[in-house]
Amino acid sequence: MAVPKRKMSRSNTRSRRSQWKGKLPQINKVVRNGRVEYVVPHRTDEDGRYNDRQVLDV
Repeated sequence: MAVPKRKMSRSNTRSRRSQWKGKLPQINKVVRNGRVEYVVPHRTDEDGRYNDRQVLDV
């Protein structure tokens, strides 16, 4: 495990943390049975399976 050689100042720590920004997931708008649904895209097969698990009801 990496260990810092010197203590990082509080102002440097806070300025570094303030630069980090998370990204919102991309949301797709899908119309199913006349209803609008917002879903997060998955990498699925044609039958709605991802990593040998059933993810989507297709």
